[in-house]
Amino acid sequence: MWIVDAAYRDGGVDLWKKNSHVTNVHYEYNPPFLLHFHDPHAHHDMIDVLEEQYSAEECTIRTIFGDLPGYSVYAGRDVAEVIERQAEFDVQLFNVDVRRDQHFMAEHGIFPCGSETDDRFSPEFPHNLNSIEIKVHDKPALSPFCSDVEVIHERTERLTGQARDVLEDLFGLVGSLDPDVILMPDADTWMPKIRKQAQKHGLDMPFSRNGKYRQMDSRSYWSYGRMEHKESALIPDGRILIDTEQSFVYQEGGLEGVLMAARLSGLSPNLSSRFTPGTLISSYEIYDAVKQGIAVPFRKNDPELIRNVTALQAADRGGMMFQPAPGIYEKVEEIDFTSMYPSIIVQCNLSPETIGYPERPGFLPAVLKPLLELRIDTKRLKKTDPRFAGIDSVLKWMLVTCFGYTGYKNAKFGRIEVHEGITKQSRNILVLTKDIAEEMGFTVLHGIVDCLWVQGSAVGRLKRRVENETGINTEIEHFSWIVFLPMNDGFGAYNRYFGRLKDGSVKVRGIAARRHDTPGIVRSMQGRMLELMATAQNIAELNDRKDEIENIFRETVKSLPEADPQTMVINRRISRLTYSHRCIEDAAVQAYRKHGIGVAPGMKIKYVVTDARRYQVAPAWYADSFDLPFYRGLIEKAWTEIACAFTGGIPKVRGDNDALF
Repeated sequence: MWIVDAAYRDGGVDLWKKNSHVTNVHYEYNPPFLLHFHDPHAHHDMIDVLEEQYSAEECTIRTIFGDLPGYSVYAGRDVAEVIERQAEFDVQLFNVDVRRDQHFMAEHGIFPCGSETDDRFSPEFPHNLNSIEIKVHDKPALSPFCSDVEVIHERTERLTGQARDVLEDLFGLVGSLDPDVILMPDADTWMPKIRKQAQKHGLDMPFSRNGKYRQMDSRSYWSYGRMEHKESALIPDGRILIDTEQSFVYQEGGLEGVLMAARLSGLSPNLSSRFTPGTLISSYEIYDAVKQGIAVPFRKNDPELIRNVTALQAADRGGMMFQPAPGIYEKVEEIDFTSMYPSIIVQCNLSPETIGYPERPGFLPAVLKPLLELRIDTKRLKKTDPRFAGIDSVLKWMLVTCFGYTGYKNAKFGRIEVHEGITKQSRNILVLTKDIAEEMGFTVLHGIVDCLWVQGSAVGRLKRRVENETGINTEIEHFSWIVFLPMNDGFGAYNRYFGRLKDGSVKVRGIAARRHDTPGIVRSMQGRMLELMATAQNIAELNDRKDEIENIFRETVKSLPEADPQTMVINRRISRLTYSHRCIEDAAVQAYRKHGIGVAPGMKIKYVVTDARRYQVAPAWYADSFDLPFYRGLIEKAWTEIACAFTGGIPKVRGDNDALF
């Protein structure tokens, strides 16, 4: 039986299993949390109460650091938090916030999107899920109901008209098709509105197979130095509903990527599609810990070791980077280490409990090793079968974030010394690779953390030697030519470049066409330029196309006054709702509020600048004009990035429609 969905409700776990059809099986389940008092005698009264009211029993708590004497308590998080406060935090708690459906599956060795006999780490997992796509063509931020809906299954059906009629037809189709998967752009925005309209018109909403929904609240939070926002969500029971517009995992990995994330994390695919890669890798570690009988700490209690300033400075230096000289280079090889940081964790046995005790088998290396091996498999398989590209992308992001998670202050199985140990090894590896390359006669152009760009011959020999001496797999990308862009001060930028690969595709990083906030007119211009540049196999051929490429810039500037305002839309993530000084972002927030559109920190907003000098903008849906000089400036800035391929530096742009190289 293949598990489609899992949820904890009514004192147990509901598993929705599919064979010829989907059925629900309910399992009574009430796992205890665990606690360890540092001084049990000081809390004997509390222990007596716990034994009497919550069936507390003595037990041995297995942690990654060793066994602890403690108690199992059959109660919820609210009781655990009361214990913390009354014990004045002189207590360690475990398994308090582990999701109970995940806990149940880990204990029983089963997982979502698979059957009892499946290999959880197999890159191939056939399924017979049937899916439909629902597209609502009304504006999600503006429309209170659906008046124009498209349902795509074996055929495409368009539903238009009054809200009640559209919803009746939509609900009828969902009920008759009975899909296992519903793909729906902006589903998390539309579902509450659809439910409200359904209740208003006395209709039963059929997205859930039993009529029940789980509620996820909206929230704003900091992640990797920026504010993020997660919309609230109505999650149906027994069916997979994916917000294809907002789900990072779906956009990176498609449906197969969502299902693989669910298999690895032990979370319902409804959740795995809505969580970040960081949450997924954390959940993956928690699932494996519970499966092994290792207690998951509620509050991390392993403070950083006391070190003097010299030792701290030596340890906390981050990744290694070599600054490139800006300009264009021909016949360049990029050496890219496959999942370098997780490889270091596995290879060097880095884990919180191995700090100072390297001979101990580490928890993190053990749980990351099969994930790393799976990534190596999918990276190889996707070269000949595109079915594995999405899965590989999701694995890449999970493994990337596993490094950052080791240094996160609330990480269940993290510790800052592990984080520092990883970056130390990565610095050593990159310096070693540079030394090997130079010893073999290569010229090193640039390096950043886990990549090195070199010029020279016999790169295959270099690859083999680097892998032999570092023990980490590498990939080689061959550039016909590559442009390293300058910063404003003229020195080379670390992470802004573009170049033509030998297969004719163009790899770009950090330029306008790659950034999420770039207006469509600018993205289109750079895209056309790069497409033309991709036909040049060397610098000489690229120079032959200089006039054609410049003409794209001229045409874009010339057509700007007559351009559609919708091609000027800027997508920007706002970090706050109030600003201490006037700026475009503040104007956008005020414009949204003026039109009755709700905003929250971390949200992405869409707007068009109508008067930059006066800080005036319009929400994208209402824009009928734009600030011509402001967008001319964005176009010119994007052009200077491309023009670096011909000047080797930052070109200047005249006030008319001509550019100087």
